[in-house]
Amino acid sequence: MALFDCITEAIENPNFPWKKVIIGISVGQFVFESYLSYRQYKVLCKKQLPPVLEGEIDKETFEKSEEYSKAKIKFSIVSDTIGLLQNIAFIKYDILPKLWNFGQCISKAVFPAKYQAVSIVAQSLMFLFTMSNLSTVLGLPIAYYSHFVLEEKFGFNKLTVKLWIMDMIKGNLLGYVIGGPILYLFLKIFDLFETNFLWYICLFFLVVQVLAMVLVPVFIMPLFNKFTPLEDGELKVSIENLAKDCGFPLDKVFVVDGSKRSSHSNAYFTGLPFTSKRIVLFDTLVSQSSIKEITAVLAHEIGHWKMNHVLNLLVISQAHILLIMKLFTSVYRNESFYNAFGFILKNKEEIISSSLLNNNSIVFTQGFPILIGFLLFNDLLTPLESIVQFGMSLLQRKQEYQADDFADKRGLSTDLSHALINLQIKNLSTMSVDKLYSSYHYSHPTLAERLTALNYISEKKKE
Repeated sequence: MALFDCITEAIENPNFPWKKVIIGISVGQFVFESYLSYRQYKVLCKKQLPPVLEGEIDKETFEKSEEYSKAKIKFSIVSDTIGLLQNIAFIKYDILPKLWNFGQCISKAVFPAKYQAVSIVAQSLMFLFTMSNLSTVLGLPIAYYSHFVLEEKFGFNKLTVKLWIMDMIKGNLLGYVIGGPILYLFLKIFDLFETNFLWYICLFFLVVQVLAMVLVPVFIMPLFNKFTPLEDGELKVSIENLAKDCGFPLDKVFVVDGSKRSSHSNAYFTGLPFTSKRIVLFDTLVSQSSIKEITAVLAHEIGHWKMNHVLNLLVISQAHILLIMKLFTSVYRNESFYNAFGFILKNKEEIISSSLLNNNSIVFTQGFPILIGFLLFNDLLTPLESIVQFGMSLLQRKQEYQADDFADKRGLSTDLSHALINLQIKNLSTMSVDKLYSSYHYSHPTLAERLTALNYISEKKKE
């Protein structure tokens, strides 16, 4: 704790170069991730099919998969470059205080005087409303290219422009309706417990996460997709028998119309760790896979439940939040931190210079704008979050192996292997990977790694 206190004291210096530090961290993160992408791109250019996949993946599919992977890497570098330039511009040209002041102008123009934003919490909500809309507009070219150029080129995109626009509108409206109250409560905790907020915030995030796990699948997802109960038949019987044999508390099985947006396939279950579960199958998975393969995939998913992986990740998530909020205590009431980005903790009446009063790159506030502090603090956290990402990827990859092993012990190893190969082909997933790149970016082992762990031998090799 002594080291933590020393760091807190050091960064309270009014001359601490906050802007340079955040820009430096952002550039460093970009260079690091670009280096990983470069390593992966070199591996893809070698066009070497992993030995375990020989006889399972034909040359045409393999080459198309490699081209798809290379296209995605090129796209990620371009989009990351644009994101970096935007972040630097926001910091260098004091966009945050300008957006804050612009939000106040909107509030004055739209709402009667008695309803206009006056508290820091209300001002923060108006700021976030303004910033989220700007982010949506700035992100339109990247989002459009992703769906209608990149995914379209390789035959995955099923979106129409109309559906894409409707999804954005629904997403933004949900952000206002749900995200607004959540942000309000988040900021209100800081307002009520200025120096003793840590455990209240952690409890708040736990409640939000639990509610999201319960409510999102039932009320939010149906706003975007149609969930149809799986028809009676051999597949449903197979799934129900599997659930019964494993002691899995199955409630219902749904098929979701994922094909109206993409031809990618997936399957998952929803529900709290100790409650009944709903299994969801993508219609693309149902149409492209055999009953045995789908059953094997679900055995893998049930393996996650059996070994409490969801609960473990929830606990780790809470520990992560606790760490972040503890670190946030070092800057959230640091005046030099806010001043460096144009947020001055003084009343306008205390300012004599008219040039300052008329400068829209400066915000005068009586209280700490916690939302601004938290947004900027996330940039400071980038190096730590990179380390956390490595750790989380390692943990989740281990969990995937465990879930595969669970299916293997139920005699479904061959069916699971066939399902994974089939999904790999249909999704054109990356087959050749750089170890460092995959350790950072992939939460799942590669197909070759999973087949090796399952001791899978190609039927052609057996011959």
